[in-house]
Amino acid sequence: MMALAASFSAVQAAPKTFYWISHGSPADPVWTYFLAGAKQWAADTGSTVNTSFHNGDVAAQQEAVRSAIAAGAAGIVTTSPDPGSLVKVVDEANDKKIPIINFNTPDPKAKFGAYVGGDNVKFGTAWAQYLVDKGLVKSGDFVWMPVEVPGATYGVQEEQGIASVFKPAGIKWEVTETTLDQAEIISRMSDYLTANRKKVKAIIGMGDLAMGSIKRVFDQVGVKPGEIPVIGWGDSLDTTQEVLHGYVNAAQWQDPQATSYIALSMAAMSASGIRPGFSVITGSLYDKDTAQQYDDILSGKK
Repeated sequence: MMALAASFSAVQAAPKTFYWISHGSPADPVWTYFLAGAKQWAADTGSTVNTSFHNGDVAAQQEAVRSAIAAGAAGIVTTSPDPGSLVKVVDEANDKKIPIINFNTPDPKAKFGAYVGGDNVKFGTAWAQYLVDKGLVKSGDFVWMPVEVPGATYGVQEEQGIASVFKPAGIKWEVTETTLDQAEIISRMSDYLTANRKKVKAIIGMGDLAMGSIKRVFDQVGVKPGEIPVIGWGDSLDTTQEVLHGYVNAAQWQDPQATSYIALSMAAMSASGIRPGFSVITGSLYDKDTAQQYDDILSGKK
C-alpha cells in the first residue's frame, strides 16, 4: 500500500500535457459539451489539456497536430476533418511514439491508436431505415439532407450509410451546404425549404447545427411540427426540445462529454505504456418518449 501511494504521489507531482484538437466550431453548441468533457478530464487528473478548434480548416488542423508533436505532447486526441487528411501527421506522431487517439469522426486510413465516438455509416443507415420502416418515405420520394460542411468526414460517412438504404429503395436525395454560421444556416435552410417545400418528403439533418435550426426554419417557412418528418443529430438542447415538441421525429445522441473524457483517458493509458487494443463506440437514437433524459443532461440537471 505504501509503495502504491508513493508511486501515485510521484505521478501526481508530474502532470502531463495533452492536446485536444477539433475540426469543429466553438459556435456549434455540441462542441461546448465535447469541450466540457476535456476540461473535466483535466480537472480530475491534474493534467494540462491544450484545446483548439479549426472550423473545418484541414491545413490548420494538420498544423495543430504537428505543433503538438513538436511540443512533445504526452498524447493527442483529434477528430478527422476529411477522410485521409491526417494520415501523414498521424504517422509523424507514431514515429515520435506519441499516442494519438481519434474521436468523434473516424478515419480507418490513419493509424490511430484507437477510436472513440459514433459509427457515422451505421448512424446514416439507421436514420434512412427509420424513415423507411416507419413508412415516412417510399420509392420515388425526395429527402433533403442539409449539412454544415459538404465533403467533411462526418457527412461523407453518413451519406454512405443513407445511400445503402435509399438507393435500392428508389428514394432520391440531395445534400446542401448550410455553413457553420447560425444566421446563415437559418437563411439557407429557409430559402431551400421555401423553394422545394412541395417535393421534400423528409429531412435528414447531417450535423447538429442544421438539426438545431429545424424549429426556427419551420416556424419561418410556415411548416407545422410533424408536417415533414425529420431525423438526424441530437447533441444539443435545441434538438432535444425539437423532439419533445414534435418538430423532429428522432435524433442521435453521441455522448459528447464522455467521448472526450474517454479519448483522453485512452491517450493517457497509452502514454503509460498500456496500448488500447479496442475502440469505444458511442451513441443512441432517441425519440419523444426518451428525449427528456438527454434534455436534462444537456441542461445540467443530471
